[in-house]
Amino acid sequence: MSEPIVATTANFDQIVADAPGPVIVDFWAPWCGPCRQVAPVLDQMSEAHENLSIVKVNVDDEPDLAMKFRITSIPALKLFSNGEVVKEVVGAYPRAALEKQFADYLG
Repeated sequence: MSEPIVATTANFDQIVADAPGPVIVDFWAPWCGPCRQVAPVLDQMSEAHENLSIVKVNVDDEPDLAMKFRITSIPALKLFSNGEVVKEVVGAYPRAALEKQFADYLG
């Protein structure tokens, strides 16, 4: 299992644009219970889909990114393909529900 990548305002564009496959960006905060619930689900998805990258953005540490992507509720998961947001899910869901939402990009 690869560790999630932690994104900051400084490296976000490079990390997402340079990813070889789809990227799920998890906008989260340490105090958020549902965020802690979805973290292991994303780990499982990363293990199951070799081309998938998981990028974490702590909205408390990176308010500019949260504002840029209009994050009003967390956890917010945004799927990027070729550097563009192609799908968004807000809330904590089980793996099967997330994989169904993102199926077109997971291969």
